[in-house]
Amino acid sequence: MEDKRIRKTKKYLKDTLIKLLDEETFEQITVTQLCENADISRITFYSHYADKYDLLEDIFHDMIELGTEGYLQREAKLNKDGNIVKGFTNVMDSILDLFYTHYDFFKHTDPNQNPYLAFSFYNHVLDTVAHHTNKESSRHQLKYSTGQITGFLCYGLLGFINESRSETYDIEKVKNDSHALLVDLLQSGILF
Repeated sequence: MEDKRIRKTKKYLKDTLIKLLDEETFEQITVTQLCENADISRITFYSHYADKYDLLEDIFHDMIELGTEGYLQREAKLNKDGNIVKGFTNVMDSILDLFYTHYDFFKHTDPNQNPYLAFSFYNHVLDTVAHHTNKESSRHQLKYSTGQITGFLCYGLLGFINESRSETYDIEKVKNDSHALLVDLLQSGILF
């Protein structure tokens, strides 16, 4: 367990990065800016993180922990019988809930504004869904490979969300529409 001061410093650096993303792209933000805005020394920064990419990965790690917790709660409450459709919807609903609950961060994963953040986000979502798909493949017969199902679900859903950004953006509507689209797709029997 990390010391309380270390956790506080890291949280402040994470919050500072998210705040700076409102003003600049991730590529433009420097460690110097982070330190100045967080009012910490570069020595302190480098005692916790190798660079700004390491800081970003720590933010994603926090999000993965929160998303995993949400998924496990959903599974325990809503999917005691291990239904494959419900399992996938629980994964994706956990990701969507995390995305919109922490929209102050995830709004910066637009590939047109922050390609590195978008790439990192996509990779973490792909890893999460691939892990779940592998788990399901040991219990159910899937029509396609883990990679194919993962790619189809993730790129389709993330594409749907990203395209929604350019239209009149009602977060609740996008969240509900994404869920409905996913459920319809999974219940169709196309993937398994």
